[in-house]
Amino acid sequence: MPESLRKYYRIDRREIWYFHSIFEAYDGLATVTTMDPKPGVVRVLVAPGSEGDVDSIIGSLQQDGIRIEAYDWKIVEAL
Repeated sequence: MPESLRKYYRIDRREIWYFHSIFEAYDGLATVTTMDPKPGVVRVLVAPGSEGDVDSIIGSLQQDGIRIEAYDWKIVEAL
């Protein structure tokens, strides 16, 4: 069975709860974990085959004005 894809993002920390709740609404699509709340670093475990859907949701959130930046996972994995 394919592994989930790990993606890391930095978002406005005031939006972390909202970000989590959006992905919880899509059961089985992705799981969001807050890695470091101060800088707003979150990990998104994307279900196999769902990468396009996750990218689309993140793009929509960005269009709505939420700052979401890809984050260098190597920094986080080293912690």
